[in-house]
Amino acid sequence: MEKKALMIIAPRDFRDEEYQEPKAILEREGVKVVVASTVAGTARGMFGTQVTPDTTIDEVNPTEFDAVVVVGGSGSQTHLWNNSKVHKIVQALHTKGGLVAAICISPVVLAKAGLLKGRKATVFRTATTINELKKGGAVISDAPVVVDGKIITGRGPEAAREFGLKIAESLSR
Repeated sequence: MEKKALMIIAPRDFRDEEYQEPKAILEREGVKVVVASTVAGTARGMFGTQVTPDTTIDEVNPTEFDAVVVVGGSGSQTHLWNNSKVHKIVQALHTKGGLVAAICISPVVLAKAGLLKGRKATVFRTATTINELKKGGAVISDAPVVVDGKIITGRGPEAAREFGLKIAESLSR
């Protein structure tokens, strides 16, 4: 059966390679990738990548997916960190045993959704991101990519390829 992954990007300032590399890897592995953002219309990456999301987070049914990937970039803090709909999506996937992944500053979304308590995770290090992960009870690692059960976190753009490979590997089991 074909696996389906939901990629959530901010409508502005998502990190281009953290979107492009994992998406390309997943598609190469035969995973159907659906892209969602907080609003309809063209989303723009920090370096100019333009993406027209397939749907908005309002229309997402988490039960249709095997994985959710929250892409990083500075727009994540503005549009995703405190978004209760995004929190509900990652919580629903986690509850049903799906894979939940986030890269760069987006592991904060998982911390705020209550998914990192006692879990190992990595994040793009700033005073704010470290503080948010600690508040969420995460055991912070400095590794580029951390896999803790069905939760995968990546530290930043330099880890985008490894992050994508770990997601694909986890979905192939």
